[in-house]
Amino acid sequence: QVQLVESGGGLVQPGGSLRLSCVASGMYVSAATMGWYRQGPGKERELVATISSGSSTNYADSVKGRFTISRDNAKNTVYLQMNSLKPEDTAVYYCRLNSPFNTRTRWWGQGTQVTVSS
Repeated sequence: QVQLVESGGGLVQPGGSLRLSCVASGMYVSAATMGWYRQGPGKERELVATISSGSSTNYADSVKGRFTISRDNAKNTVYLQMNSLKPEDTAVYYCRLNSPFNTRTRWWGQGTQVTVSS
């Protein structure tokens, strides 16, 4: 059973920083393509960042230069470092794991709330 547990969300002022964590069990994150997605109020879920098994990364244009996705294989954890946060970043952030055996098989965490407000 693959489980993903996100943490690190909270309330932060514009310009502040947060680091989200996604701890995986049942699958090595080093072998998988991992992603962070977010869904704001009344919005569709959208891609934020991905990191491949080869550590190739990509980012949504809206977060490029501000967010960094990384992994710690020893901890089986994927991170999303978020700097220079904007109110538009307010959303529930979800961790996703794509199976290395079948890329159409995906697991999602339950999400962590990030609120950027003065």
